[in-house]
Amino acid sequence: MEQSLWELMNGAWGTLWVLLGFSIILVAVALERIIALWRFTDRARSLSDTVNRCLMRGALSEGRSACERSRSPLADVFLVGYERFGRSKPENVNSAVNRERVRVVARLKSRSWIMGTIGATAPFVGLFGTVVGIMEAFQSLREAEASGGAGIGVVSGYISEALIATAFGIGVAVLAVIFFNIFNQRISRLSMELKMMTDEFLESLHDASPGQGSPDRGDGDKRSTTSQEDVDGAREAA
Repeated sequence: MEQSLWELMNGAWGTLWVLLGFSIILVAVALERIIALWRFTDRARSLSDTVNRCLMRGALSEGRSACERSRSPLADVFLVGYERFGRSKPENVNSAVNRERVRVVARLKSRSWIMGTIGATAPFVGLFGTVVGIMEAFQSLREAEASGGAGIGVVSGYISEALIATAFGIGVAVLAVIFFNIFNQRISRLSMELKMMTDEFLESLHDASPGQGSPDRGDGDKRSTTSQEDVDGAREAA
C-alpha cells in the first residue's frame, strides 16, 4: 500500500518530523560555526603582529588602541593583559590573560555539543520509528487475518516504509559526526595557535618598560626636569 509523503512523515509517531528537525538544526549550527570561524586565524594573527610590533618599540597605548578597534576575540585576551600590566605581579597578569584565553576557546566550542548530541541520538530515533512502524504493520496483519485477507503483501509496504526512519536517522547521524569532528579539529588547532600568540604577547608585554608609550610619560619628563633644576640650584648656592 503506497503512502503519500505527508502520511509517511506522520507515521511512526512522527519520528521523521523529529529527524527532519534534527537535520535543520544541524545545518543551522554548522553554518553558524563556519561564519564564527571564518577568517578567525587571519584576524588573530594580524592583531598579534600589530600589538607585538607596538610593544617592541614601547608604544603600549598604540597597541591597546589596536585591540580596542579589532573585531578579533583575541583582542579581549590582550586587553586583560593591558589592564593588569603594572598593577599586578607578572604571574598574576599571566594567569588573568590565560583565563581569558580559555574563555575565548570555550566560546568557540559553545555549540559543538549540539552536533555531538544529534550524532549520538539520531540513529536511535530512527530505530524507534522503525520499531513503531513494524508494530503497526503486524497490527495490520492481525486485522487482515481476522478478515480472511492475510498475506505478506499486507505488511511488506508498511515494513519497507518503516525502515526509511532508520535510514534517515543514520544519514543525519553520519553528517552530524562528520561536522562535529571537523569543527573540533579546527577548534583544537585554533586553541594551540591562540596559546602561542598569547605567550608571545606576554613575553613582549613584560619586556616593555611600564612607562614607555603610556600617557604617564609626560609626567616622568616633568619630574626629570624638576630634578635637574634642583641640582642646578644647589650648584649655584654652593
